[in-house]
Amino acid sequence: MFVELIATIFAGIGCAGIVMLLNMLTGKRLPKWLMPVAAGAGMIGMTISNEYTWFGRTAERLPAGVEIAMTVDEQSWLRPWTQLFPYSKRFVAVDMANLRRNDAQPYQRLVDLYFFGRWSPVNQTPMLLDCAGGRSAVLIDGVDFENDGSITDADWQTMPGDDPILTMVCET
Repeated sequence: MFVELIATIFAGIGCAGIVMLLNMLTGKRLPKWLMPVAAGAGMIGMTISNEYTWFGRTAERLPAGVEIAMTVDEQSWLRPWTQLFPYSKRFVAVDMANLRRNDAQPYQRLVDLYFFGRWSPVNQTPMLLDCAGGRSAVLIDGVDFENDGSITDADWQTMPGDDPILTMVCET
């Protein structure tokens, strides 16, 4: 976040510097209001650029085996350009490299989900998916594994059949 702030400030300084140079080359014929307008436009442009490139920059840094299951696009009336071109503000990634199975429970898969947000820390959650039953349980305190691999005291949630996480994990 700090690096983006510094980049935004330097974008404003750079745009103001370009207008100052153009003003000197034209014999100071440009209006005086053009320099602060250029600085503001440069800073707004840099902010918009950071919003739209965040997802790509973050996704390309994911380790091997971590795959993106779903994204959440953002539209806001406070940012009118997002009505035409929404940007990805959050996404969920699944650690497929560390997917775990139990031979005693062949339709269940244990995976780690990572929740990424634009201005949020990354959250990791272990989740057990029942591919045959189309349901999931977040593994938190109080869940116990039995000897046969089944779990007790789980809060199972029904998932839609086309859920991207369920589809990604169960098709492997």
